Amino acid sequence: MGLSKYLKAFKNSKQILEGIKNNIFKQEHIEAEAEARFDICKQCTALDREGLHCLMSGTEPCCAECGCSLELKTRSLSSECPRGKWPAIMSEDEEDLLIEKLNDGE
Repeated sequence: MGLSKYLKAFKNSKQILEGIKNNIFKQEHIEAEAEARFDICKQCTALDREGLHCLMSGTEPCCAECGCSLELKTRSLSSECPRGKWPAIMSEDEEDLLIEKLNDGE
């Protein structure tokens, strides 16, 4: 695995953390979006069920294009498919504002 994938993961650390949070604290609308996204991924030739191209071992299925765990990537609303098969639903700035509002409400 090339260094470029590790650098890309570091750059996308906020999106990875968002996916982890949304995987732990499940919300119905995010789960519906994740399921719809994964249905698209199942038809893609970049789907890696064995984990050969995963950025971190043991996180399969992942995307062979970017190395991301699909369990996390599909739950990150600010993430998009590297092949353009599904878009981000919100920008990182919108995501930050939403998180801030949610934290203020707790």
